[in-house]
Amino acid sequence: VQLQASGGGWVQPGGSLRLSCAASGLSLHYFTVAWFRQAPGKEREGVSCISVSDDGTDYVDSVKGRFTIFRDKVKNTAYLQMHSLKPEDTAVYYCATRYFPCDSEWRQGTGIRNWGKGTQVTVSS
Repeated sequence: VQLQASGGGWVQPGGSLRLSCAASGLSLHYFTVAWFRQAPGKEREGVSCISVSDDGTDYVDSVKGRFTIFRDKVKNTAYLQMHSLKPEDTAVYYCATRYFPCDSEWRQGTGIRNWGKGTQVTVSS
């Protein structure tokens, strides 16, 4: 079982990136997928979540209206589309699968089945 996050890079403030989370050895269709990020010197933060049950989504307040999480069941890949990026979005981004829907605890990283390797996002001018 492997999750591989990709799509990170350097972008100027106001720019866009699309992160991908490709799965092998499991079907993302049967799991909630969440994106987390960790900036240097800061705690890990839950960014976005898409539920296994109904594809309902949840976002941390700081990215609402700018980020969109979605999945492609045929490609077995989840995505995080990021627009209007800010320097404070700079972090290593990780995707993860979770047994439970996007409830009140997903942001704490509870119930995680698999963690993917991260991808660096750097927003600076």
